Amino acid sequence: MKNLIYIILAAILGLTGFSLNAEINLAENNKLRLAEAAITQLYVDSVDESKLVEEAINAMLASLDPHSQYSNAEETKELNEPLSGNFSGVGITFNMNNDTLYVIQTVGGGPSEKVGILAGDRIIEVNDTVIAGVKMKNTDIMKRLRGPKGTNVDVKVLRYSKGLADTIDFRITRADIPIYSVDAAYMVDDKTGYIRMNRFAAETADEVRQALKNLKKQGMDRLILDLTDNGGGFLNAAVEILGEFLEPGQMTVYTEGLNSPKTDNYASPHGSKPLFSDGRLVVMTNQYSASASEITSGAIQDWDRGLIVGRRTFGKGLVQRPIPLPDGSMIRLTVAHYYTPTGRDIQKPYEKGNAKAYRSDILDRYNSGELMHADSIHYTDSLKVETLRLKRPIYGGGGIYPDRFVALDTTQFTNYYRDVTAKGLINSYAISYVDNNRKEIQKEYKNDANYTKDFTVTPQMLQELYDLATKEGIEFKPEEAEISTPLFSMVLKGLIGRDVFDNSTYYKVYNTHDPIFREAYRLINSEEYEEMLPN
Repeated sequence: MKNLIYIILAAILGLTGFSLNAEINLAENNKLRLAEAAITQLYVDSVDESKLVEEAINAMLASLDPHSQYSNAEETKELNEPLSGNFSGVGITFNMNNDTLYVIQTVGGGPSEKVGILAGDRIIEVNDTVIAGVKMKNTDIMKRLRGPKGTNVDVKVLRYSKGLADTIDFRITRADIPIYSVDAAYMVDDKTGYIRMNRFAAETADEVRQALKNLKKQGMDRLILDLTDNGGGFLNAAVEILGEFLEPGQMTVYTEGLNSPKTDNYASPHGSKPLFSDGRLVVMTNQYSASASEITSGAIQDWDRGLIVGRRTFGKGLVQRPIPLPDGSMIRLTVAHYYTPTGRDIQKPYEKGNAKAYRSDILDRYNSGELMHADSIHYTDSLKVETLRLKRPIYGGGGIYPDRFVALDTTQFTNYYRDVTAKGLINSYAISYVDNNRKEIQKEYKNDANYTKDFTVTPQMLQELYDLATKEGIEFKPEEAEISTPLFSMVLKGLIGRDVFDNSTYYKVYNTHDPIFREAYRLINSEEYEEMLPN
């Protein structure tokens, strides 16, 4: 009976020229393919063959490490787009507010700006399809706005002016729209620059180089590089960026796996010399800084090029190789570990096939007190190494450990703040406030520096926010609101500033409140920096 099954399966697969032993051998070595053929050809009911194959691939990958993953064609496109550096679309940054698309800002020189779309406009129809008030998903809206370069999209816009609403029809010709990796780059003071990155993508290194050049023209001789919440991206982008911070020829990272030979990567500046290989450097990290962020911060720490301030990074030290499949889907298979120049493997421990436990690691850190207390951080002596220049002790195994720990501050975070934020009401109020006061804000504050310094969220504004929350069914809790007043005020001021000026304004406001930034700024301008990293 067993041999008969093999013969039937071999016949299904067109293997009639094989001997029985060859068929049995083939069956042993191709169980997955044979099982799929048996199910699709012999099963009592109809089956979705494509779904069957995808589930089998997912099941195989689930038994491996937490970062080997499969994505279907649509998911693959969505994953690759943010890292590719651009896409074709209309060129707006938007928020959904009360089921309506609200334009935060247009991309400079982009298609929407060219036809006259303004910040504050509401797009209510796209190609005769109503998108306002119908609870349409963001992904569905983006599919309607994006499309091949050179094609047209018709939109109907609701615009408020002097308290009156008007509808305007626009025809926008889609074009390539850049996806930026640098959220903000500005001078904190006459000497200290700040760059915040959100990912490591195809164009990230060029963006960072341009930011460095601009800041140096303004007098920067010390830099705060913000990698908090940066989940990483392309390894090559990290290597390119490190080429502007390290001396040429210094190792940045190496990779090695059972079936992947050791590959060394070295610092190589884009020009004749690095843009910022001397001058004080502080890198901000937290528990969500991962992958390429860890390559960057790890190399800077290993070479004593700068100091790491914040909290232990995520701990992703595995390299994924994309394997495209014919239908546009993709397997991202882990093929190697990456190691910092001192040889640190910073991948945090994991149990194969137990992704749930791996995903709960950040919560475990919170519950153990590690995010709030430096003495709750556990170092493994066997993983201790020394930095390459000053021979300072540093540790591997589970992320990059900061040179200066900064605790997670939860003192102003209350359940009331959580509930108001979860419903998007701070953003809703900010949009409404800007609608009614945009021209007055622009007249009073000539630039975002004036705004950041002088604009104040008033008690009346906060009360209006609380009243909005009450209307939305959130019980007002005066004691908790009082505790969270600094948080409410900071976020509200940042969102208003972003809507009136640009994205960097938000971070100029946020950084005055952020404990990691405050410590980074204090340290980089103190004698203590020189004591920790003497020349």
